[in-house]
Amino acid sequence: MTVQTFEDISLYVCITVLIVYMGYIVWDLAKKSNAGKFGTAILFFVLGLGVLGFIIKTVVVEVMGI
Repeated sequence: MTVQTFEDISLYVCITVLIVYMGYIVWDLAKKSNAGKFGTAILFFVLGLGVLGFIIKTVVVEVMGI
């Protein structure tokens, strides 16, 4: 395994773990603040937009070949 391959794999694994952990933090925040179903949905929607932006950026960079 080359260094580049290890870095690629570890980047995607660490980003995935970070996203899951952020989801747990948002869920815990919604639970502790009694946000209700609508408030919890809004919190996760905003978090999802951030994750979607990261995914779109990755796809665009791969398509452009940078």
